[in-house]
Amino acid sequence: MEIGVRILLAFLVHQVACVGGQEDGGHEGCVPGFQVKHYRVAYSGPFQKGQPLIQVEFDDCAGNEDVTFEVSDPSFHVDEVLNLVPLQDILYTGPRLFIHGVSAHADDAAQVDFTGLSVQSPHTLRDILGLGQKVPYRSKRSLLVPPMIVTENQRAPFPRPIGRVISTEKSGNHVFRLKGPGADQDPKGLFIIDIDTGEVSVSRSLDREAIDSYQLEVSTIDFDGNVVDGPTLLQITVIDQNDNRPIFKEARYTGEVLEGSPTGTTVMTMTAFDADDPATDNAALRYIIIRQSPDKPSPNMFYIDAEKGDIVTVISPMLLDRETLPTTTYELEIVAKDMAGSEVGLTGTATATITITDKNDHAPEFTHPLFEASVNEGSTGVVVNLTVDDRDDPATGAWRAIYSIINGDPTQSFEIQTNPDNNEGMLSVVKPLDYEATAFHTLLIRVENEDLLVPDVGYGPSSTATVHVTVMDINEGPVFFPDPLTVTRMENIPVGSFVASLNATDPDILEIQSIRYAVLRDPAGWLSVNPVRGTVNTSASLDRESPYVHDNKYTAVFIATDNGNPPATGTGTLVIDLEDFNDNAPYVVPSVARVCEDAHDMNVAIVGGRDKDLPPNGAPFKIELGKQPGLDRTWKVTRVNSTHSQIMLLHSLKKANYQLPLLITDSGVPPLSNNTEVKVQVCVCKKNRMHCSSAHSHRASLLGLLATFLLTLLRKYHHSHHSVPLGKISLQNTDK
Repeated sequence: MEIGVRILLAFLVHQVACVGGQEDGGHEGCVPGFQVKHYRVAYSGPFQKGQPLIQVEFDDCAGNEDVTFEVSDPSFHVDEVLNLVPLQDILYTGPRLFIHGVSAHADDAAQVDFTGLSVQSPHTLRDILGLGQKVPYRSKRSLLVPPMIVTENQRAPFPRPIGRVISTEKSGNHVFRLKGPGADQDPKGLFIIDIDTGEVSVSRSLDREAIDSYQLEVSTIDFDGNVVDGPTLLQITVIDQNDNRPIFKEARYTGEVLEGSPTGTTVMTMTAFDADDPATDNAALRYIIIRQSPDKPSPNMFYIDAEKGDIVTVISPMLLDRETLPTTTYELEIVAKDMAGSEVGLTGTATATITITDKNDHAPEFTHPLFEASVNEGSTGVVVNLTVDDRDDPATGAWRAIYSIINGDPTQSFEIQTNPDNNEGMLSVVKPLDYEATAFHTLLIRVENEDLLVPDVGYGPSSTATVHVTVMDINEGPVFFPDPLTVTRMENIPVGSFVASLNATDPDILEIQSIRYAVLRDPAGWLSVNPVRGTVNTSASLDRESPYVHDNKYTAVFIATDNGNPPATGTGTLVIDLEDFNDNAPYVVPSVARVCEDAHDMNVAIVGGRDKDLPPNGAPFKIELGKQPGLDRTWKVTRVNSTHSQIMLLHSLKKANYQLPLLITDSGVPPLSNNTEVKVQVCVCKKNRMHCSSAHSHRASLLGLLATFLLTLLRKYHHSHHSVPLGKISLQNTDK
């Protein structure tokens, strides 16, 4: 009994040191098993069946599939949502129980303590020690099973005793039996029990990082295999040894710090992991810097917080100057040592690379105060490259230059762009310069950085420069004014009529030069130009209806050439807006119409007038029958509107083709008339199909019309008397 109490007290002290009531996993990443290993439940009365008491936190780091739980007190179980639930109404229970969780990826146990137990609760010696568990319908136990501990990595010889189980009622016909993972379940045979004395031994070396505790069941059975007492939970805890080195997640870490940063600026954090027990010094890490390369201007430019792993600057802001340091990259070798940094601690090593980043503490400066350039008048493009020096990092906006013209360009004829490769300013002419207007330009240029300068740095006189641009004179071509030149003329004016007078001047006003004119493009060949005076006359009749005229406008292009060396040319456009003259007779559309020979509707067609001339030389049109005698006995033309008229038959005609003469007259002054014909096909209509004559058309002459009229009278007579068959009457067919 006294031995069991001592082992229990040692276990309790170890548990408090390890968990302090709860555990958080010990290090970054997932640790398979119970995330909280110690729970407390307040007892305020009987536990009701199915009423959840607590929810345990278990994670096997693989999704918790096929996890099974075993509770040391069979009156409780863990349901599918990880709630500890009574399986029946429970009046009394022991002061603690254990929950064992197992999956393919985890094997772990947790402890549940009950507080506030009723004084009526029966306590055996095992209950007082916190080891006994209540078995339904049994009020007394005789097994005393104290918790046991075993140190990992023990060496032979094995087996080694680790503790003893005591039975207060054991007789000669009872033996001890040990069951569970580590005994008769995988990993089998780790622990064995003397069946007579109850002494528990470990059979081989253990690894705490693989399994840090075991929950077994101890029972006494008779020789027939029947359980006499138990089962009672046996908790075996594996004690850690410092057998794991600290390990950094990466072999090389990178960080950066801005130049001029205050002393104590945090650069980065180094973190290592130790697989040993995080509640012991075996996993208590301390960090140190053992090497800095290069070691200039000081071998101790950086400091690392021994416990947190934070790397901070030690060097003063004035010395942390990227432009004066021997390098912009420093390499630190970091060592993490366990055992709180003691001499016997194990170590792990990683490298930290720290880059000193740039800030804009240097203004760009022109390499020369004056730049000179020359450019031909009338041309554009880059005329000079402006060069600057900047000590800041070329990969940043603290180095990249922005140029601006602050004086000397009122017409905005110049522009500056930055060459991204060398930071030079490319000064370009974007509007052609005129030598005769200004032969010399003086520009004042300013350069700045993309990023703002730091507060204590400003732009000085060297951040501005002067550029002298000389404009070179060239022979410029004559310039027409106005361009285009627009005039209005009537079509059909006589050949040789005056059209326009071209006006071209030479921009080279400082030289006396003569200009000659010529036709460059005259699509219809209607025009000629006097080479000296520039007067344009007609060489052919102007026709507004010509295909070369668009929207009543005819366009021609002329060229003017000076006598410079070499000669220069210029072009100008002449647009003639042509007024209409009534020179086109109207015509009728459509030219063909069809009608059924037995049609009741005598309307043949609606025809309309067309005219190439413009109003008022076109519509309204007058459409009437031709002047042939007798037409008005068979045909009638009726006006519909200003452009269309209706053609009607006054009586039926037989199947044939007829040419109906029409006279159409426009409204011009004087008016123009046109004698035209409309082909009228009289067809036989059956079942929505028209069968028309393919013979030549007959003129609507008086003789033909009289014959047709006579045939019509005979047909009427036949229908009224029915005495003479129609087929017996014969008239000469005009289709022959």
